[in-house]
Amino acid sequence: MDTAVSHLVDVYPYLPFSPERGEGPYLYAGKRRVLDLYGGHAVAALGYADPDVMHTLNEQARALFFASNAVMLEVRERAARKLAAFAQPGLDKVFFANSGAEANENALRLACRHTGRSKIVAVEHAFHGRTAAAAAVTWNSGKWFGFPRTPFDVEFVPRNDVAAVERAVDERTAAVIVEPVQGQAGAFDLAPAFVIALADACRQQGALFIADEVQSGMGRCGAPFAIDLYGVRPDLLTVAKSLAAGFPCSALLMTDELAGGLKHGDLGTTFGGGPLAAALISTVLDVIQRDRLIENVRVLSELIRAAMPRGPVTAVQGRGFLLGLRCKRPAREVLKDLLDRDILVGTSGDPAVIRLLPPLNLGREHVDQLLEALADLD
Repeated sequence: MDTAVSHLVDVYPYLPFSPERGEGPYLYAGKRRVLDLYGGHAVAALGYADPDVMHTLNEQARALFFASNAVMLEVRERAARKLAAFAQPGLDKVFFANSGAEANENALRLACRHTGRSKIVAVEHAFHGRTAAAAAVTWNSGKWFGFPRTPFDVEFVPRNDVAAVERAVDERTAAVIVEPVQGQAGAFDLAPAFVIALADACRQQGALFIADEVQSGMGRCGAPFAIDLYGVRPDLLTVAKSLAAGFPCSALLMTDELAGGLKHGDLGTTFGGGPLAAALISTVLDVIQRDRLIENVRVLSELIRAAMPRGPVTAVQGRGFLLGLRCKRPAREVLKDLLDRDILVGTSGDPAVIRLLPPLNLGREHVDQLLEALADLD
């Protein structure tokens, strides 16, 4: 395909690979088969053409393709019930939306509204989305933000700097927003003491604690949500990407207290929580639990860690299947070399780190394929 004559806006640096179909963890272009360990930015939670996902999609599409939020839907209520049960106790109310940025946007709106405050504290190197509020708390977004001003005051704190947290979170703070494992930054897992300090500071100052699990959630980090690994409970939690295994949707989970302060019209969406998305959310949750995929993530993640350093990889960071492999040469070179060996990985905001975000049902043989390829690159 020639991008020079394409009608698409040229804003993506395409890889030299154009898939035509997918099955399991593989993408196919003609006779070429590529092991996808990037999963479309952590979206393909169950790989491609998963039989449970395809069955649900076909059955729900035939039964009811779309209905607005003006009517009650059992399929939507079922998805909300299962998602709340998957999360920590206390996050019992769910608002469905369409994207991670939209979920974060609504979380930030609720925080400012609930507290009556106008300052948000975020973490350096974070990525929370490209809408106005989500981009305002995204590190270094100024180069593409575009708007003349941010909708609230923002203060960034350095990663793992507990003292900076104590200074930044004050009586003016509406919320702290954090990715427990920073995806775009290279799968950087924040120190437990730092995340605990963020949660403690919110409680002390009456601010809300927002966990952005858009990339790290749905079992990807070896727990239902990455924040579970830190022993703290957020007031608001956002999730998208893996939520419906590739169908566009997101969710904002919140406490009963926060939900109780909302009235009709305070939140809204046209497509969020539609029947197709809702049915797929339920199926993904069922498959994760039925097939013990969180345990699979833990086991295979440890195999990858135990095999390092290997080839160009000198160190590993991240959790579960949100891993960053730190390389001794530029990550883009390593990505190209792996793609030449029919393995697709991702880069990140850190030029030395490639990211692995494979499907949760990856097999041991796929890990072995990666490790053999890395050894060949030494």
